[in-house]
Amino acid sequence: MGRSPSDLIVFIGKRLLLMIPTLLGVLVITFALSIVATPDPCLYWFPKIKPAQIPACEAHFGLNQPVFVQFFDYIGQLLAGNWGTTPGGQPVLPQILAAAPETIELVLAALVLMVVVGIPLGVVAANHSGRLLDHLVRVFYLSGWAMPTYLGALFLALIVGPALGLPYQGDFSVANPPIAQPTHFSVIDAILSGQVSYVGDAVGHLILPAVALAFLNLGIATRMTRSSMLETLPLDYVKTARMKGLSEFWVLYKHALRNSLITTTTVLGVTGGQLLGSTVVIEEIFNWPGIGRYAFTALTMNWFSAVYAVVIVFALGVIIANLSADVLYGLLDPRVEWR
Repeated sequence: MGRSPSDLIVFIGKRLLLMIPTLLGVLVITFALSIVATPDPCLYWFPKIKPAQIPACEAHFGLNQPVFVQFFDYIGQLLAGNWGTTPGGQPVLPQILAAAPETIELVLAALVLMVVVGIPLGVVAANHSGRLLDHLVRVFYLSGWAMPTYLGALFLALIVGPALGLPYQGDFSVANPPIAQPTHFSVIDAILSGQVSYVGDAVGHLILPAVALAFLNLGIATRMTRSSMLETLPLDYVKTARMKGLSEFWVLYKHALRNSLITTTTVLGVTGGQLLGSTVVIEEIFNWPGIGRYAFTALTMNWFSAVYAVVIVFALGVIIANLSADVLYGLLDPRVEWR
């Protein structure tokens, strides 16, 4: 059966509707865990609070209400555009909006590195399948998979960074003199400043956290490219290209890789959403001013409203990334039907 633009619109609409129960489920789990983890929030937020002041504190934050009442009250405020405040009275939403571009920039930089490094490695591994080079590539990307997130990031920050002269503190906003941040994308803001030195400094601060995030997930791009290439290389049109005397580079990257990237591309789209979870540790280690670092602070300080907001943003990121991957897969492969 043929496909029409209306089929795609209906498909996207259905997936967006399914997003609502997914977000509700995630919020219910997060809400329950926060109640269990911190049964007496006022004592945690205000260590010097007197016992007689605790009822007033609980009443102020609505903690004296039944749990289900607290949950639905939060949902109502959320729908009204109020994402809550920290115990210190700071609105959560402006902080999330200020931190989001930095995390998006970091994730996009990591994805670019995964494509630039991971896909060629997958091609090389497939073309030398079963030989030494294939095994070396496998050891390289499996090292990233096996290494704990914090360990890889610390290795880059404390050893590789100083050895190469790269800054290991990712917060470019402390530039002296401070630059304006109209977009909160550090590289874009540096470009808008008109100072070439700022651009180099912003890119330099981005390198280590982006490499850490990419290396830990590099195996996804490499493995998927290798598997797809192994299925493509024995096909007749690849053999014909070699028989015509085309160079090996042209055969691999022009003919074979072109038809092997459908699966890899869609998997990378899903990976973009999954990378959000890894940014919590990466951003904290590199002092990168994104949502991951904000989430780490919110978790350690038990800022319930901030934690809920971060969970919503991360869940939305994963849902949108999965939807984008499904749509992209259908656009690249005409045989796929929108359902």
